[in-house]
Amino acid sequence: MKTQLHIFLTAVMFFTRIPCPKWVDHHPDYLKKSSRYFSLVGILVGAIGAIVFIGASFLFSTEIALLISMFSTIYATGAFHEDGFADVCDGFGGGWTKEKILLIMKDSRLGTYGTIGILLILAIKFSALRELPSDQIPLLLIAGHSLSRFIATTLIFTHPYVRDTDDSKAKPAAKSMSANMLLISAVFGILPLLFFNQLWIFTVILPMYLSKMFLAAKFKKWIGGQTGDCAGAVQQLSEVVFYLSVLVLWKFI
Repeated sequence: MKTQLHIFLTAVMFFTRIPCPKWVDHHPDYLKKSSRYFSLVGILVGAIGAIVFIGASFLFSTEIALLISMFSTIYATGAFHEDGFADVCDGFGGGWTKEKILLIMKDSRLGTYGTIGILLILAIKFSALRELPSDQIPLLLIAGHSLSRFIATTLIFTHPYVRDTDDSKAKPAAKSMSANMLLISAVFGILPLLFFNQLWIFTVILPMYLSKMFLAAKFKKWIGGQTGDCAGAVQQLSEVVFYLSVLVLWKFI
């Protein structure tokens, strides 16, 4: 149990800015196993967004509460996945070879493709949530964050890590994923869906996974696999697809 707690807290330290005990560090052995708790970290981040939204709703309009909630989750993660999405936009938008794409994604500077991409995906996320029932937004935030992180772990499971260098902090977490680790991630990823009263909510997993397959096909074609940035891009896209899918189903079912 203590080992599993250490692995979970390693995941919290790696994927967020949430303070952890001093005995938790980025030890490679624990990082390799931390992706099993990727979805559980999503529940934690989503809960932060949900609590902030509920609190802000007492003082401000739904729109302002949503923006503050989005800011809180971005702050809690240090824009970890948003940065990955932006890097993928820059890399695949401006690179035409594997080497060039990987080089651009490693560059800390934000380019035109990344700027446009992150602005658009945040705008779509805000707009979709704004159209959903406000009393359902807290649970939707928790489910969106957890389930999208599970979808991201499926990319780690199905596609090999392609960076050859050993200086990437994300390498241990993004390099390997066993079937048991994927199952643990799936349990925590799907868990929030059980709190909805509608069974149709489970159908959103399909479009989310299709969005992963869409990106994964591009990753396979151009770089032969995935990197930590690729997993971050899958998380961001599948989270937005979750909100859009729920919005469509809410209107027609």
